[in-house]
Parts: sequence; C-alpha cells; structure tokens
Amino acid sequence: MQARIENPAELLPDAVKAINLLYKAAHSAGVPSSTLELVHLRASQINGCGPCVDSGARAARKNGETDERLFAIAVWRETPYFTDAERSALALAEAATRLADRSDAVPDDVWNEAAKHFDDSGLAAIVLWIATTNLFNRINVTTRQQAPQNW
Repeated sequence: MQARIENPAELLPDAVKAINLLYKAAHSAGVPSSTLELVHLRASQINGCGPCVDSGARAARKNGETDERLFAIAVWRETPYFTDAERSALALAEAATRLADRSDAVPDDVWNEAAKHFDDSGLAAIVLWIATTNLFNRINVTTRQQAPQNW
C-alpha cells in the first residue's frame, strides 16, 4: 500500500508546531512517560495505525519497556504485567478511543478508577495524550502512511 500524500503535518509546518506543543503539554504533568507510551501504543493498536504502533513500540523499548509488556499490551486485562495505575490509564485510553462503541462512551467506573491513580493534571495529560494519539492515528490511517522499513 502506498501513502496517498505526504504526511499532512509535514505539508503544513504550523501543524508540526501545534502537535509538538500538545506533546510537550501532555508529557509535562508528571504522568510517567512509560504510562503515556502504553496509552499511545494501545490506542494506536485499536485504530490500526501501523506507523504509530511501530514507533510507539520502538520508543517504549528504547526507554526500557520489556518485551513481555509490549507483547501483551493488546491483552493487558489478561496478564499480570501492568500496575493498577497503568491498567486504569489503558482502560481510559480504550474507552476514549472507541467513543462510538457504547452510549456511555467513557463510563464513570473507568473514569473513577483512573482518578484513584492520577490527580486532575495527570488525568488531563492522559486525556490530552489519548486525543493527540487519535489525531496521529487518524492522519496516518486516512493518508495510508506506512511504518518505516529501515530503522
């Protein structure tokens, strides 16, 4: 499959600036970067975004993530590899990524569990990072961007 156009963010330089500001804001609220990487990877898997799954897994591994956790991210509920805080962030990522799948897209139990582990700034960062990841995913999937073949 070939990309339909270049990455739109690269074609519109002001978009790169805005995306970089979103990235910086989400990563400055004290949520562990490993948690944000897991959230990014899970949302990207759900959305079928090859470039984001590839880059997300590589970045997480480079930052010390284990293969066991990376291989199990899609089945995080059925494995012992994740903390309760990470599980709450992953549940929030799944709900916020699959908004159309249920009438109460992000149920109170999902939100309340995340709120047990993260303060308001942390929750804001996670929500912003989920939204930013979904932005990346939608751009890449719509324009058929491909994961790089050579790293």
